[in-house]
Amino acid sequence: MKHSRKDILQPVKRVLVKIGSGVLTKKEGLNLDVVRALSKDICRLMEKRGLEIILVSSGAIASGIKKMGFSQRPQSISQQQAIAAIGQSSLMLAYEDAFRRYGRKVAQILVTRDDLTNRKRYLNTRNTIFTLLNWKLIPIINENDTVVVDEIKFGDNDNLSAMMANLAGADLVVNLTDIDGLFDADPKGNKDAHLIPLVEKITSKIEKNARPIPGPLGRGGMESKVKAAKDSATCGIPTIIANGLKRNIMSTIFDGKEEGTLFLTQPIPMRSRKHWIAFTKSPKGRIMVDRGAEEALVKKGKSLLPSGIVAVYGRFNIGNSVTIMNREESTLAVGLVNYPSTDVEKILGLKSSEIEKTLGYKHDDEVVHKDNLVLMTNP
Repeated sequence: MKHSRKDILQPVKRVLVKIGSGVLTKKEGLNLDVVRALSKDICRLMEKRGLEIILVSSGAIASGIKKMGFSQRPQSISQQQAIAAIGQSSLMLAYEDAFRRYGRKVAQILVTRDDLTNRKRYLNTRNTIFTLLNWKLIPIINENDTVVVDEIKFGDNDNLSAMMANLAGADLVVNLTDIDGLFDADPKGNKDAHLIPLVEKITSKIEKNARPIPGPLGRGGMESKVKAAKDSATCGIPTIIANGLKRNIMSTIFDGKEEGTLFLTQPIPMRSRKHWIAFTKSPKGRIMVDRGAEEALVKKGKSLLPSGIVAVYGRFNIGNSVTIMNREESTLAVGLVNYPSTDVEKILGLKSSEIEKTLGYKHDDEVVHKDNLVLMTNP
């Protein structure tokens, strides 16, 4: 089946643009020429096509590193938090000045995974973004590096962009990096590497082609960009990975030209709430199940009952996300639990009719209801 980029891009109205550190920074600090050029290109596109633009921007830590004269990214969390605080103001000032030239205002949103794991704060964040878009502002989103810790960090802004695209109901993700897209080999070390213009489905071979090639300032590489594209595809959002250092790159993309790598969506998109469960909430523990439960979950689409559980790992409370795995420790699903880990340990292997007698109470027959469960493997 032939896929026309113009046909795919024609109905797009809301675009999430992720801009990486390799695009935004140079040896002396923020690359203000690039910031201004991208701002001009984005504003022109907004005017021409009536697009709504959301930015997920790297650059705070990179800007802070250059401000302090460091040669590389600090290793400790506390140092990274301090560097982010130093660089964040410069980053936002650069955007504010650049967009002001074209009559556009910006707004900063700093988030942590903990914000998006909490359903109420997740919805509050979404409402804030919708209000800013309604006011014709450009939300600029970044991980709140000044307060983040290992347990709640996203890991990289590619991952954050996939979460925010789902949260904001984006029609397209454009991931701007410092290379032309996904290649069949590392283009920085192999002159015979070829660009892959279209990915209809992200297979293990595609993921292998995206081996980590992180830059000196960012945390992600092509591997994280492909994973983010895969996450976005599951909820019906296509992704284009392209070179943000190219002149008028956004306009070129929306002219329908074969620029970068286009990742198509899966045939049946995952509902927003299921995507939130699968990719946004951070699992607090793991539950191992027997063969019977594995078949019921994967092949029959059933809920997880206590009778099929053989082991519990980690500590979690009611409503937390957990990973469900088989005896070989392969991940089968992710879901929200109806019981805390201490109680699941007491009822594992029992029938649902025995829950109340064992615990002294009974919330539900299921440890994880099928409506709160997302399969992570094919039936």
